[in-house]
Amino acid sequence: MEQKDLDHFRQLLNQMLEEAQQKGDATLDDLTDNSEMFADPADRATAESDRAFTLRIRDRERKLIKKIRSAIARLDEGSFGICDECGEDIGVARLEARPVTKLCINCKSKQEEDERQRAD
Repeated sequence: MEQKDLDHFRQLLNQMLEEAQQKGDATLDDLTDNSEMFADPADRATAESDRAFTLRIRDRERKLIKKIRSAIARLDEGSFGICDECGEDIGVARLEARPVTKLCINCKSKQEEDERQRAD
């Protein structure tokens, strides 16, 4: 992979990291600022359901932040864009679609097929 591509992905990953952190901070602010009391049990249940949904989204963002930091670390050490399974280069198009990926499209497809077979 050329240096301009690496620079592009570093910039993309840093932007993704900043956005994910901002969303996470906003979510936490919303959750801590909300101190509404509901007299109606249905309203309370709806609020709790919304809160649980928001926490699930926040957990997904936390996991994404971890993956983004891992991808940035791979950039720093020179292993970004190399498949963890087969050691081949991951295509630029795949990295554009999923910059945090560790697997080339062939290895990812094989992994998903294995998961489907185990689920059956």
